[in-house]
This record gives sequence, C-alpha cells and structure tokens, in this order.
Amino acid sequence: MTEIVQKFAPLVLVEVKKANKILLHCHPSPDPDSVGGALAMMHVLKEMGKDVLVIKGDSDLPAAFSGLPGFSEILPKNISEIDLKEFDLFIIQDSAAPQMVSRINELAFPDSLNTIIIDHHSSNQKYAKINLVDSAYPANCQLLYDLFMLWQVKITPEIAICLFAGIFTDTGGFKYRGVTKETFAVATHLVELAPNFSQIISEIENSNTIKHLEYEALMLGSAKEYFSGQVGLAGVSAVQLQEHKIDPAEINKSGFVLGQLLSVAKWNIVVSMREEKTGEIKISFRSKNQDLYDVSKIAETLGGGGHKSASGLFLKMSFDEAQQKVLNAISAVYPELGKI
Repeated sequence: MTEIVQKFAPLVLVEVKKANKILLHCHPSPDPDSVGGALAMMHVLKEMGKDVLVIKGDSDLPAAFSGLPGFSEILPKNISEIDLKEFDLFIIQDSAAPQMVSRINELAFPDSLNTIIIDHHSSNQKYAKINLVDSAYPANCQLLYDLFMLWQVKITPEIAICLFAGIFTDTGGFKYRGVTKETFAVATHLVELAPNFSQIISEIENSNTIKHLEYEALMLGSAKEYFSGQVGLAGVSAVQLQEHKIDPAEINKSGFVLGQLLSVAKWNIVVSMREEKTGEIKISFRSKNQDLYDVSKIAETLGGGGHKSASGLFLKMSFDEAQQKVLNAISAVYPELGKI
C-alpha cells in the first residue's frame, strides 16, 4: 500500500459520503481493468447506500466480460447522452486524459458536479477536482483494492472477481513489469473469496471469433521493421478490414498481436495501428525495456499517454499520414535509434 493512496483515501471517502448520486464510466475500447474496476466500485458504493449509475462510454462492451457481476446493470450510453447535472459526483477511473472518458465530444463538467480521478497511469493529466494518481500500481484494480482496504470495505465475492479480472489482464497474467509480491498477495486474497476466477478469466480470454484470428493474421503479416531493426510496426487499414468483412467491435483485444511483435528479439519498441473507421486510427505502443525506452513519452508527443511500457492514442488522419507521424515521433523522442 503506497503513501499516495494512504494520503488520498480519507479525502476521497469524505467526498463519497457527501454524495448521493454517483456516476461511473468505462473508457473507450474497454478492458477488464476498466469494466471490472467500474463494477467493483459500483458494488462498494451501493453497499454504502449510494445511488450509482455506470455507463458503458463510447464503445460497446465485449460480451466476453458479461460474466463479471453487475455487467447487465451498465447503461448502454456515453457521457454525452446523460445529464451530468443530475449527479453529485463523477468518479473517473483508469482514464489518463479527458479523451479516455469520451472521444465523441469535448468533456465539460457543470460547476455543480464534483469529480474524482482514480488512476494508475503516470501520464494522467489530473483534470478532476481530486486526483488520486499512483503509477506504482500495475493495474487500477489493485489500487482500488488498497483503497477499499483503507475504507474498511468488506470485499464480497462479487467485488473480488471484478478486481481480480482487472489485475490479471492488466498485468498480462502477472508477467508485466510493475508486478510485485504485493500484487500476488492481493490476488491470493481475491481468489480465496472468488473461487470461480478461472472460469471468468477463461470466458474473457477464450472469446475470439474466426474474424479475430483473420485480423491477427493481417496484422502480423503486415509487420515491418524500422530504425535498423530496433522497432517493429504492424497495421491494418479500414479498407483491409472492410475487404475481409471484419467488424472492429470483434477485435477489441490487441494484446496477442503486441505480444507477438515484442517476441522478436531485436525489436525494443513495437507499434500496432488499426484504422477502425476511415481516418480514425488506434495506435498502441509497447516497450521491451521501459528504462531504456519509455513509450509514454512517444504517445504524449502525439496527444496520448499511458505507461512507460504500454501506451496509446487515437489519431484522426489518413493511415499513411499517421504511420509517418508515429515514426517521426519515435525518431524525435529517441534520436539515438538513428534513421527511420
């Protein structure tokens, strides 16, 4: 448990106790750390007697997450489709920038709305009234666990499986840097409370369609290397997705592709690019050694952010323009890599 969480836990609890109606959300292209974290917080707040609403945000929620307790209670709306003046408090989780709350419209909060950020991304822009940001945590759900412990919350099986799903997936099954013995201790406690954890993880991980496999084949088949073989980049355009009749909603998970790119021995930085709609490109970065190559610095120069070893952003431009912009950004941040 970190000093930052210990410092902020009572401050956040005071604001939660003052609020009656509280809003929660899932970030665009949601992962289990986002959905699981939102649902865990929902269960905790309801136990406190609060009126809580969770919205799906910009993206449709993957059916693979439907086993998480409370999933059916998530309202299928984004933040522009609700009246923020109806809420006392908006708890913004796992979202380093306003664009991670919504990319559809510019985010604007009414003066009457109190806002709290709970996040583990070092690039967080701290755009709320209270900002609990601690990048020492490898998953936001682990940060939430410590927060709940300080609030003396009873962790129910429902809360436990939501938190475990977020921790397991955001740490890559406990293999990413940032995982500590505390992470394993938390996970041990959670699986003791939720012995069906393996079933939930299996549902999340084994939910691919044949079109998802076709997408992965396209991605991996497009891989090229740059900067004298130190950087790998793979990408698919909207035209390719349309030609192969691949629905972007079926390919929310990109971890496999990025993992395969990182497996290439010489590639220290890897990039995946997916044009979900014409002129709208999702870009993800991964670093093999975050001490040498902090990819959050690259993402930040392009308007994105994230972790040192895993970051991303969206660009609105042509696919070719976006690719050149990404390569130029890598060159600008790490000129020692040499020529593109």
